[in-house]
Amino acid sequence: MSKPALAGTGVETAAPVHANLTAAGLTEHAIRRGEGRLSADGAFIAITGQHTGRSVQDKFVVDDAAVTNEIWWGKINQKMAPEQFAGYVGRVREWLGKRDVLFTQDLYAGADPAHRIKVRLVTTNAWHAMFARNMFIRPAREELAGFTPDFTILHAPEYEANPETDGCRTTTCIALSFAARTICIAGTSYAGEIKKSIFTVMNWLLPAKGLLPMHCSANVGAAGDVALFFGLSGTGKTTLSSDPERALIGDDEHGWSDKGVFNFEGGCYAKVIKLSREAEPQIWDASHRFGAVLENVVADEFGALDLDDNRYTENTRSCYPVEFIPGVHPGGVAGLPKNVVMLTADAFGVLPPIAKLTPAQAMYHYMSGYTARVAGTEKGLGREPQATFSTCFGAPFLPRHPEVYGRMLSELVQKHGADCWLVNTGWTGGAYGTGSRMSIKHTRALLRAALDGSLAKVEFTCDPFFGLMVPKAVPGIPDGVLNPRDAWADKDAYDRTARNLVGMFEKNFETFAGAVDESVKAAAIRAAA
Repeated sequence: MSKPALAGTGVETAAPVHANLTAAGLTEHAIRRGEGRLSADGAFIAITGQHTGRSVQDKFVVDDAAVTNEIWWGKINQKMAPEQFAGYVGRVREWLGKRDVLFTQDLYAGADPAHRIKVRLVTTNAWHAMFARNMFIRPAREELAGFTPDFTILHAPEYEANPETDGCRTTTCIALSFAARTICIAGTSYAGEIKKSIFTVMNWLLPAKGLLPMHCSANVGAAGDVALFFGLSGTGKTTLSSDPERALIGDDEHGWSDKGVFNFEGGCYAKVIKLSREAEPQIWDASHRFGAVLENVVADEFGALDLDDNRYTENTRSCYPVEFIPGVHPGGVAGLPKNVVMLTADAFGVLPPIAKLTPAQAMYHYMSGYTARVAGTEKGLGREPQATFSTCFGAPFLPRHPEVYGRMLSELVQKHGADCWLVNTGWTGGAYGTGSRMSIKHTRALLRAALDGSLAKVEFTCDPFFGLMVPKAVPGIPDGVLNPRDAWADKDAYDRTARNLVGMFEKNFETFAGAVDESVKAAAIRAAA
């Protein structure tokens, strides 16, 4: 039986369909259905079982004729034949139609009305519907009448895909068809797949319109000056963009047009392992209230949260509407960026705490997307730091070739005169295990100087290994902090470590040989000097 709430999804059912319920209604259904429990403060806690993170190797893009030459095919975007997708999505639709109840949500992605898309989610669980309602932008009630989705998400976490018939790798399958404007997610309860599937869609659509989609946080000062913060997990992106003196635009996904920046989302998806109220009061408070959705967070018999407990995963998460953050920038739309900050947690301890980048260097480091992981942050890591390069600080979500995004960033930076900075929030005075973690006090002071424009006016010196322009002196920053070599007792060891990291950058950037212009190649050559 076809129902209005399922229009455009291809799903037919005789069962009840709960459309666009609010947090109260969804929580009631989730508790009644045994989908999870409430914390002492009223947040909903869900345990996602086997999958506690994204299933990167189970992501597929349909190889349609209209898009095949534009897709960045490989391990990130694996090919699925159109006929395989048709069979797979047909079986999922049939399976969904046989459930005893379905939940749908009609939502927007993109705060700028000129560039937003309409998304309809169909799912079997109330808590997944609440996650989507938190993460995306909620239309006004009057906007729901006649809502016609641009993209549909068919979410079947309990359905087990069949590699033989569905063309996938395991019983988990995340498949996206741009031609059918349909995303099919099966075999995983990890809610982040819903969020990132739409980010992938935005990363496909916006470049064709001349807009740059970005995996970054953004905030704005009292004078209207916008700052972007790129960085992989553990680099301090959320911490540093949450500044009581600046309004948060959004913490993860944004678009950059010739008019300014806009948030893709209506919520936040914060990693909360070892979260403390002292260090992150805004995220703490947002996670301890009704309406938040917590994934794989441990609570005692009374519902009190233990955010230090990683028994399920290190990747514990809190999802809440962005308005849970006090002082958030209203509307999620702001002006052109004045500063672009690229964060790295360099566990080798050789990058400076801050450096000014030319537009070509900005493209180089943007396409490199470097940080370094250390033992304890991920299973299987040894004692030595491991370099990680994630193109554009978001490789798993890029359907187009990386140079498309890199070139757009470089052009926008030059066109609008944004200052670009590389900030190391990692180690100083030695690598992980020998040196010490960069002082957050120093990092905040340097960022403050960068954002208020005073840092751009100081004298700089060129780093001999990476070609970076490093400030010689900054008021309030002790001598020996700005030049990383000065902080090492063993200068020869610093030189060896720096050369080693330069080699890693070189090897990684070979991927883009022939795909970038000469100015970026020159930046790479300077970085390898």
